[in-house]
Amino acid sequence: MQNDSNQPNQNDPNKSVRDDDPVKKATEKTTSFVQYSGIAFQMLGTIGLGVWAGMKLDEWQHNPRPIWTIVLSLTAIGASLYLFIRQLTKK
Repeated sequence: MQNDSNQPNQNDPNKSVRDDDPVKKATEKTTSFVQYSGIAFQMLGTIGLGVWAGMKLDEWQHNPRPIWTIVLSLTAIGASLYLFIRQLTKK
């Protein structure tokens, strides 16, 4: 018995999945949640590293004002925003 060309084969890997498939929707939501959570942790780590490095430099140089902490904190914020935008436009 041959398959009619109008009927999809159940074993065909190229068959289309229905758009209202709840498993597919749940998988897409979970994937985007994990992706954005990863971006948030990356931003947190970048900013935290900038603040920590600035504090250590200020401590090492015995600065009366936290110059390096401010400069490296702002640089880390800019770098994390750049990486965030770059990852969003990567899709």
